[in-house]
Amino acid sequence: MHLYDTARQEVVPFEPGPVVAMYTCGITPYDATHLGHAATYVAYDVLQRRLRDRGHETRCVRNITDVDDDILRKAREIGVHYLDLAAAETARFDSDMEALEMLPCWSEPRATSAIADIRKMIGLVLDQGHAYQSGGSVYFDISTFDRFGQVSHLDRESMLALAAEHGGNPDDPNKRDPLDFVLWQKSAPDEPAWDSKWGPGRPGWHIECSALAMRELGETVDLHGGGSDLVYPHHECETAQSEVVTGKQFVRHWMHQAMVRMDGEKMSKSLGNLVFVSDLLKEYDPRAVRLAIVAHHYRDSWEWDDAVMPTAAERLDAWQAAPNGASSAASSVLNRVRDCLDDDLDTPAAVAAIDDAASTGGIASAAALLGVRLS
Repeated sequence: MHLYDTARQEVVPFEPGPVVAMYTCGITPYDATHLGHAATYVAYDVLQRRLRDRGHETRCVRNITDVDDDILRKAREIGVHYLDLAAAETARFDSDMEALEMLPCWSEPRATSAIADIRKMIGLVLDQGHAYQSGGSVYFDISTFDRFGQVSHLDRESMLALAAEHGGNPDDPNKRDPLDFVLWQKSAPDEPAWDSKWGPGRPGWHIECSALAMRELGETVDLHGGGSDLVYPHHECETAQSEVVTGKQFVRHWMHQAMVRMDGEKMSKSLGNLVFVSDLLKEYDPRAVRLAIVAHHYRDSWEWDDAVMPTAAERLDAWQAAPNGASSAASSVLNRVRDCLDDDLDTPAAVAAIDDAASTGGIASAAALLGVRLS
């Protein structure tokens, strides 16, 4: 199997051991699941299906960021407790994932379950001279980590722009460097706070995933990722704080899903240009939603339009109507799909191979490898 590695910037062999430790950044549960979320989790799901088909055991951890600037802001706006909001939106997300027949996660920990782990990790970063206290918060000092930038390969100006866009607050006067990032932040009066040696506060965004990944999977993860918008700052910062604590490589292979676009912009909650999975499921078979996603390569950004779902529904009907076919034909198309998935998870080529074989039949096992159950 070969997969593109974001940090190495090339397609390279992916050769994990019998047990594959995988971590994908999960939702911040303050709104419904949109198609961009689904695309990320479908990519990881198809990868797991092929790895299991190859004989591996997969342990995929997907976190729930249940304390974060966004969820606290939304809870404040609508006048509910942030954990009640998280519980309601997580239930909606789980319903969407179940409808799309996603493989269950090996573990799905919440950020609030790891406060003790987070405080311990921050203490280690401070003890080793890679962080400092300022203004009631604790910041990572990027000047102490000479490999900062090893995941994203961005220049300083690009990092500053993305930090500002993703809540990194480069203008924070308490920082020594605008690119330093918060590990523990002083809570506002109406925000949740936990006691710590540095004063009451709450975790920074990046430290949550480092603590959860290492608690659940160990110091080094075989494959980690999420949406491509997380490469910087989230995954860059995760790597820095993790590697200064352990002295080991944090992630062997980085995999990122390209953005799904609508009206020329990436689909995101902040822009409001969203297609919600729950809305699609009211009109279309969940398997058609899957087919709409896997018709696009995970590394290719694509544009949503009104033809996407009708095309996927027609494809599902054609696959459903395919005859059983001879065992030799079934084996042939299954092996073609396996080859496609081993080639940087080329789901569009896999879909085309099944399309070609549908007239002669025997496509059920090949479709199942994409997570599309035919009956």
